[in-house]
Amino acid sequence: MENLVAIIHEDTGLLVINKPAGLVCHPTKTDAYSSLISRVRLYLDGAAKPHLVNRLDRETSGVVLLAKQDSVARDLRRIWETRQAHKGYLAIVHGRIRAEQGVIDAPLGRDQQSRVAIKDCVRPDGAPSQTEFRVQRRFTRAEGEFTLLRIVPRTGRKHQIRIHLAHAGHPNVGDKLYGGDENHALDFVKSRLTEEQRRRLILPNQALHASLVRFFWRGAEWQFEAEPEDGFTQFASGH
Repeated sequence: MENLVAIIHEDTGLLVINKPAGLVCHPTKTDAYSSLISRVRLYLDGAAKPHLVNRLDRETSGVVLLAKQDSVARDLRRIWETRQAHKGYLAIVHGRIRAEQGVIDAPLGRDQQSRVAIKDCVRPDGAPSQTEFRVQRRFTRAEGEFTLLRIVPRTGRKHQIRIHLAHAGHPNVGDKLYGGDENHALDFVKSRLTEEQRRRLILPNQALHASLVRFFWRGAEWQFEAEPEDGFTQFASGH
């Protein structure tokens, strides 16, 4: 049962997982292996009822916290809701970003022109949103030029990092929704992506990884880190 989830940390009240890309956090199918929460339930085998503290998009990999006790869930959700948790991400984007670091400051709201119901966009009347970035590495492959970034979201809007990067002209590699052609997202949902579409996406999942979470709780600082998946690392190395 241990191979159901990649465990970063576990104690009596907390379970920290490195979620793989392509796995939803909440169940959407009857398959017991189709979501992170259902896999955790299988792993715990009735010993505790897990509560998701934070969530990641289906195609985003990385650190996810699950509380094994109600009191822990309440404590940690309060930390998240009051934005006291520091979060760090790694992202591979299209193009060569010239600035070594910066902040993307652009308000976000619903994209009313999109055929995808969950899609948001930069709009003047949107919610204030800021994303810090720092260049980790610039590299060139046969497919073009790319930049590996370290990201710190100052706010926690839906799809914030992906929208901001795309708005700056450097969308995530493999992003089906914000990569420039939302037909990729629509066709993916209907399981009809063509080989040409897959070639244009380059990677099977968006190149975004939640690498770090840090927060102060119960008199101590807690920090959890997770390495990205092999496909992410290999691509970023230029191989």
